[in-house]
Amino acid sequence: MDQFMEQSANAQAAHSVNVYRADQIRVINGANLGDGLSFAEELIPDDIYRVSPVAALHRLSLHPVSQPPFRIARDSEIGTPGADLHLDCAVTFMSGDGETTEGLVLVETDADGDVAEILLLPLGAMNPRQDYALVGVSRDDALQKFAQVACVSFTRGTMITLASGAQRPVEALSVGDRVLTRDDGPQEIRWIGHHTARAVGAFAPILIKAGVLHNSGDLLVSPDHRLFIYQRQDRLGAGRSELLVKARHLINGDTITRVKGGFVDYYQMLFDHHQIIYAEGIAAESMLVDTRTRAALPQELSQRLSQLLPGHGKSDHGDLEVHEALLNRPDLAELLRKSSSC
Repeated sequence: MDQFMEQSANAQAAHSVNVYRADQIRVINGANLGDGLSFAEELIPDDIYRVSPVAALHRLSLHPVSQPPFRIARDSEIGTPGADLHLDCAVTFMSGDGETTEGLVLVETDADGDVAEILLLPLGAMNPRQDYALVGVSRDDALQKFAQVACVSFTRGTMITLASGAQRPVEALSVGDRVLTRDDGPQEIRWIGHHTARAVGAFAPILIKAGVLHNSGDLLVSPDHRLFIYQRQDRLGAGRSELLVKARHLINGDTITRVKGGFVDYYQMLFDHHQIIYAEGIAAESMLVDTRTRAALPQELSQRLSQLLPGHGKSDHGDLEVHEALLNRPDLAELLRKSSSC
């Protein structure tokens, strides 16, 4: 077993994604007429699917492990805790207006290895009143897409604080630049990643308007990007002063919103250790490589990661992440702003 991945897996908190039950997405015209969405071997291109009007998104929590399959976490709303979860394939649908929607097919298996349930992680919005033609099935890039959803990413234009105190747009940074970190002072960037995605579904970034969390400018980050909050008063009831909160949990429809439409340029920064850095003047995490995000790295870097960054897998700040049950409140952003004020 890769030592880096073993350390990372042991440290990781559960990840959560929103999924449909595949039997609520059925073929209304085509070879598999009447059947629900299935795994790659049973899918037929050009079949026409429709989402049931009673279909609902469910929170699936999973634990990354050193080798696939993943494991369903105890607090998951769907699936059997502890069961294996296989990432089967990526699918692409096309609607009547020519728009494409991607998704990832996940398969839960029981103790005998038989299929227990099939789930779809949509990477874009799916409308029950819309027909979707299956135009693509791929196993080659499913893991990379899954990793990109989980990657913490800054968007083009985000101002990052350097070791000197100066600020520089993330797209202007280079490997070797020294960035100010909260815990370890100046640290060199070891790798910078970049990809462009359609700003829809799981890839639509979260906008935190200037001043909302004491940020100096608008901050636009990927949905799962965790922000660091130091509570001077524990208004949230987390039992500790230091918190990590995912951007998507802060959405309030006013000062923090999901920005949909067009394309978004995402950038990731990798240091020797997982770090808390400063973006638009507030603390936010850098990329953490674990068994879910590792596929986002170039293959040559992924293969040598344990030699290049031997301590990275031990440096997760996962114990600071707040349980979702405490975050389900409309005034969350204002509460955290007040709790962190002088």
